[in-house]
Amino acid sequence: MLVELNSQNFDEETKSGLKLIEFYTTWCGYCRNQRIELQDFEDSKIWIGLVDADESPEIAQKYNINGFPTFVLLKDGNPVTKIVGFHQKSQLLNELMGHLN
Repeated sequence: MLVELNSQNFDEETKSGLKLIEFYTTWCGYCRNQRIELQDFEDSKIWIGLVDADESPEIAQKYNINGFPTFVLLKDGNPVTKIVGFHQKSQLLNELMGHLN
């Protein structure tokens, strides 16, 4: 499941559970390629939030996002790890699996 996030819904959507957040920009070529990888998650039960850093710079600043794409894994609203750069679907799944209890 891919969920667009912004300053209005970010806190509510990420306050509980394990949430993978992708920070991206529309002008980033690597982000466009990353979106192709993420399309496979669209109809899955895996929750991935999408934050356009140009539209919601305050969220990107909160998590010290300096490059794109960057993923932040949150557990109950708290950052657990940061994954910088383009990653294949299998790499993202491996990262998620390492944080399941």
